[in-house]
Amino acid sequence: MKVLVACEESQTVCKAFRERGHEAYSCDIQKPSGGHPEWHILGDALKAIEGGQIVTMDGKAHAVGKWDLLIAHPPCTYLTVTGNRWFDISRYGGKAVQRYKDREEAADFFMRFVKCNSPKVAIENPIGYMSTAYQKPTQIIHPYMFGDPARKATCLWLKGLPKLIPTDIVEPEIIHYKNGNGTDNPWHMETMKLPPKERAKERSKTFPGIAAAMAEQWGSL
Repeated sequence: MKVLVACEESQTVCKAFRERGHEAYSCDIQKPSGGHPEWHILGDALKAIEGGQIVTMDGKAHAVGKWDLLIAHPPCTYLTVTGNRWFDISRYGGKAVQRYKDREEAADFFMRFVKCNSPKVAIENPIGYMSTAYQKPTQIIHPYMFGDPARKATCLWLKGLPKLIPTDIVEPEIIHYKNGNGTDNPWHMETMKLPPKERAKERSKTFPGIAAAMAEQWGSL
């Protein structure tokens, strides 16, 4: 199976498919941190989804034709519900107006994956704007459903694919705030120590259990 994992620099999903014998490639405007530039397309994901001939970071050309499966992780900065407070024009003025424009651009980018010609498509994003601007997700999963003890509500919009079946449901690790107002995940709290760009990159990574389930379940179709 020829698989494109769009907007993925970590290569977590890409490697999971490669381990099962598929011709998988990651694509992002960032260089990969996953250690395999020979499987990475550095550049515009919207161009990569067209298929045909692609060129990986090692300079080699590959004739992939049409992708059998597209898994996309479009940026969620302007789409997630956690940023809703920044859309208050009365409070933030021009910055909020610009944020509305940025959100529409992000939504348009998201929809380009929806409309691509791959027969099997999975688009991942947190709970947010696209649930109303487009449609409700096919399913919502958490890492703890696939062996990683973390909560992270992840929406999947699927075309030509079945819902992911949980593989190993475990108890999520939870930290209770000292003031008693709420809880958080240890992994999420740890990322607070990172600079903003590194924090966003770390939080966007797919957990290994979910990546393995995608490769095992969707790679066998």
